[in-house]
Amino acid sequence: MRNTTKKILVVDDEPDLEPLVLQRMRRNIRRGEYEFVFAHDGVEALEMLMADKEIDLVVSDINMPRMDGLTLLQQIQEVTPDIRAIIISAYGDMENIRTAMNRGAFDFVTKPLDFQDLRLTIQRTLQHLDEWRDALQSRDKLVALQNELDVANNIQQSVLPASFPLSDQYEIYGSMQPARNVGGDFFDVQILRAGKIGLAIADVSDKGMPAALFMMSSRMLLKGAGQRFEHPGEALAEVNDLLDAENEASMFVTLFYAIYNPENSEFRYANGGHNEPIVVHPDGRTTIIDPTGGTALGILPGLEYRESMVKLESGDTVILYTDGITEAFNAEGELFGMDRLRQVFQDKQPMNAQEASAMVFDAVNEFAGDEPQSDDQACLVFRHA
Repeated sequence: MRNTTKKILVVDDEPDLEPLVLQRMRRNIRRGEYEFVFAHDGVEALEMLMADKEIDLVVSDINMPRMDGLTLLQQIQEVTPDIRAIIISAYGDMENIRTAMNRGAFDFVTKPLDFQDLRLTIQRTLQHLDEWRDALQSRDKLVALQNELDVANNIQQSVLPASFPLSDQYEIYGSMQPARNVGGDFFDVQILRAGKIGLAIADVSDKGMPAALFMMSSRMLLKGAGQRFEHPGEALAEVNDLLDAENEASMFVTLFYAIYNPENSEFRYANGGHNEPIVVHPDGRTTIIDPTGGTALGILPGLEYRESMVKLESGDTVILYTDGITEAFNAEGELFGMDRLRQVFQDKQPMNAQEASAMVFDAVNEFAGDEPQSDDQACLVFRHA
């Protein structure tokens, strides 16, 4: 994130929201990170956007008098396209969320507002905006193909979580090593109802800018489905249908999605054609999570995704990864493979989630040496305390 203060326009007709935002975001304001201005409907917001070209981000409710948030999104693209928008949506309102995405919203948060989620969403959106502006400034200095790859890489990096939820019951850490040809790997962590945590890792079928844009759509749709459905299989089915409905490029995404319940230590999951994670136990044993046989998302509508569940014990560490890990190759053309991934933890057990991630990448990098890789490598680690 850059050091300059970002100006954020909050659009909502509820009079209590302004003092609440200023109070809950006071530390960011004092540090000079954010400046907040407020409008009470879409008409007032447009007037402010036309008068103040320093506004970087719009956070808008959907239901407002005179002009609603969805109409405002359309107008923003005409008035000042070089900003980003976050929509405040009612819980489970997938129809409006999908419309907002099609009209240019970068992300959304749900009511009642969780300010931790709002803060992370603002941070991620502004980081994406900075990367996008940097790419636009440099595009005249680069050849067209290289510029597209840079923009795609920036988009890919900007949607990855920059920080992770903290709890006495678990640790989470994720990281990615991009390849030469930018793909569509991503991972995400969601704070769900009743303290549950949603974890996802995915790999889009294509490369470059198309993969980056399809990745953004997949992530946003999964975030909405995760808030709406309590079962991972239902969430994947919803995302699959929405991706298939507007998939003229015939792309697809493999996606593993799990929901962890801290009340009973259950790790319930569904799989859309992705690699099965492994569980590292405190004694060094590793087990592969039972497959559920799901199909990649975006290929066919109306698919069902079977669920399964693992009950985690104290010290268990779940390693979610993309095929760039197991299919990394060395100078002799050998693949890293599942056996080597499991061997990483035979002699040394990770002390925390970040160390587990580092152990995976250290092993892959040592194996591959200087051989340039053709696929992204992503790893998301969940450790049960």
